[in-house]
Amino acid sequence: MPRVCLCVLMLSLVAGGCVRRTITITSEPSGALVHLNDREVGRTPLSLPFTYYGVYDVRLEQETSEPLWTTGKADPPWWAYPGPDLIAEFIPGLKDEVAWHYELTPAVAVEDENIDAVNLRARQMRARLDQPISDED
Repeated sequence: MPRVCLCVLMLSLVAGGCVRRTITITSEPSGALVHLNDREVGRTPLSLPFTYYGVYDVRLEQETSEPLWTTGKADPPWWAYPGPDLIAEFIPGLKDEVAWHYELTPAVAVEDENIDAVNLRARQMRARLDQPISDED
């Protein structure tokens, strides 16, 4: 009888499921290129698996919007803490889904007169940088 119980226990450990963890990222407007921790992962809306809980660096870029540098936090559920996590890892079909949504700011159109002003300031700065450094400054 003890061997049967041991076999059943071993089979349950081997045949158990594992937790499926996913992060879903959406944006308004959609279609933004997403980088997580400086790694390109795709365009919104997207879902991807993750392994570790914590804070992620998030960067979203789109041609019609200002780039967005921010963070996303994946908080562990109660059953992911030490103790309950040993049991949770073996529950078939268990899911942890984290959702992040970001609002992108429309890009500001740069007019020709603004470009001329920026170019003028850039030329002035270059001229100042090309001057030799004196002890009087």
